Amino acid sequence: MSQSFDKSTEITEELRLIPRWSMALAVVAFVAMQYLFFYVFPHPHHPVPLGMRLYFSTSWSALAALYMLMVGYISQDAPRRSMNKWLWIVLSVVLQAGIGLVIYFLLRQPVLSSCVSCGSRIESEYNFCPQCDYQVAPACGECHTRVRVTDLFCARCGHDLAADNTPARLRAYHE
Repeated sequence: MSQSFDKSTEITEELRLIPRWSMALAVVAFVAMQYLFFYVFPHPHHPVPLGMRLYFSTSWSALAALYMLMVGYISQDAPRRSMNKWLWIVLSVVLQAGIGLVIYFLLRQPVLSSCVSCGSRIESEYNFCPQCDYQVAPACGECHTRVRVTDLFCARCGHDLAADNTPARLRAYHE
């Protein structure tokens, strides 16, 4: 239950990265594709059945809107991963059919955060800063698996986390 809640929260946070201009472009792209399929493409001498026209107009409109949303997502996600925003936006637009988007998601760097102690850039998954050995996230004293600050026992090995020498800044959560 809590793991699915964590995943849904993570997905919600990722969706919040999509900027409003991208949402507006997605709506415009959806409406433009509908216009194309119902007013520009139909030929008076070769009518297309309404069901087929609805299917193709909806699917292509949704793809165009999704493409705009993904470009907006990349514009916000690339800088937080210390990647060149404009390079990835141009690649995702120039390499059509979603190839640029697939390449972005295959090659993107992990999210970086700053160490509170020394200020160096570290990966968000790290428990300790590799530069100054500062504990940036709570971890089990036995198996060194990341734990929540509110956990009393390690979910992996069952170790009593209260027995660990917890840093003072993390002890406040247990009291």
